[in-house]
Amino acid sequence: MALPDQSTMQNRLLARLPDQEFRSIASMLEPIDLRQGFVVVEANKPIDHVYFLCSGIGSVITVSSGRHQPEAGMFGREGFSPTSAGVGGTISVHEVLMQVAGWGYRMSLDANLTALSRNPTFANLLARFIQTFASQISYTALSNVNCQIDTRLARWLLMSHDRVDGDEIALTHDFISLMLGVRRPSVTTALHVLEGRKFILSERGRITIRDRRGMEEFAGDAYGKPEEEYRRLIGDI
Repeated sequence: MALPDQSTMQNRLLARLPDQEFRSIASMLEPIDLRQGFVVVEANKPIDHVYFLCSGIGSVITVSSGRHQPEAGMFGREGFSPTSAGVGGTISVHEVLMQVAGWGYRMSLDANLTALSRNPTFANLLARFIQTFASQISYTALSNVNCQIDTRLARWLLMSHDRVDGDEIALTHDFISLMLGVRRPSVTTALHVLEGRKFILSERGRITIRDRRGMEEFAGDAYGKPEEEYRRLIGDI
């Protein structure tokens, strides 16, 4: 198996490693295709692998005893998951699954622990991402309390758009309903609001972003602060 090439690396964290550190972990990275719905880790289960996406979007989901499953946050090529592995954790309190299909690299938990102990920049980048992800989760909680569903949906679509190439995102109404923790008719109504303002075009299984700037203004304070934190601590998403 050919080793990954850092000059073409699409994962933002791995691409920022010093040459020596990248070479030291390259042999630990296993390429993997990630279909939509692929489970990265189950909630409250041991972590087998740590995933570094190069494309696609992963959803980090809080699972209650009643199987209510709202999304706490999302990640793509800007980060990694499960985040608890970045500080030596071995259990994930969240379920993580692929929201949009893609591909990336994974390393075993043991290899990740070795890499953390031997590569200070790698450890620092993972810690910085954990901080930015915590910021994202806090704004998810804030928007869930303070924002109408159409504003929450605008924020969520902007975050998804940040993590894909192009303006089309493969998403169903049912999946959006699950991620936002609202009923499907509420998602349909919110999509109509965003379509009516010409921010998006919603078709079966696909949403196209038409006016990103307008949707950012519509989302207001619900979107932007965690993204600023990422740029400050790490760089462009």
